[in-house]
Amino acid sequence: MWTVITGAGLLGLMSSAHCIGMCGPLAMSLPVHHLSKTGQLVSMLLYHLGRILTYSLLGLLFGIAGRGLYLAGIQQWFSIGAGSVMIILAVYYFIGRTNGNPKWMQHWYLPLQQLMGRLLKQRSSYSFLFLGMANGLLPCGMVYIAIIGAIGLGAPLPGAGFMMAFGLGTFPAMFLLSWFGIRISIDVRMKFKRAVPFIIAAMGVILIMRGMNLGIPFISPVLANSHGPAASCH
Repeated sequence: MWTVITGAGLLGLMSSAHCIGMCGPLAMSLPVHHLSKTGQLVSMLLYHLGRILTYSLLGLLFGIAGRGLYLAGIQQWFSIGAGSVMIILAVYYFIGRTNGNPKWMQHWYLPLQQLMGRLLKQRSSYSFLFLGMANGLLPCGMVYIAIIGAIGLGAPLPGAGFMMAFGLGTFPAMFLLSWFGIRISIDVRMKFKRAVPFIIAAMGVILIMRGMNLGIPFISPVLANSHGPAASCH
């Protein structure tokens, strides 16, 4: 489990370049200039906490879906299939055929943009928490890839932990951007971007190995059969 969680954190960290491009302008334009330094810090932390909370809740929900697959006895095959999909996506990302943000999900953007616009006009500290939670629902291909991994774990709490680790991985770069206004150089961002497909592919390999029940500790443990052995009365 820790191998997968670590991979999720690395995926989030390497996805920071994508996050800065998509959500960076919002992070830098949070209405905190009228607040004290302490108020600014708290507001920004609440904003990023909201993002991570949404990711965790998504992981919990999709982990429940993965649990249903486990109880149906097909979690192993789904884990292998999800890993294969992640490897295919990694190849597409590597050759530049996708930026990780599917166009068919763009119709979600407008209502969320309107909601976030209303939240930006509010002055309460909690509005930053809700703003971050709304931001976590914006269309993002990297989040979708992480969700595939969460489903493949086949349980709610591991799914939530996976998505939380992904969100924590995005935190350092996003917080530095919002707090200090630091822009990561193009060269560094390109290095991060080039590393993304390798992290996605590694996650895909881990999911495939988990589904294969190879009996390798931490990487491919034997998944228990949901139906279990038949009970004996003798």
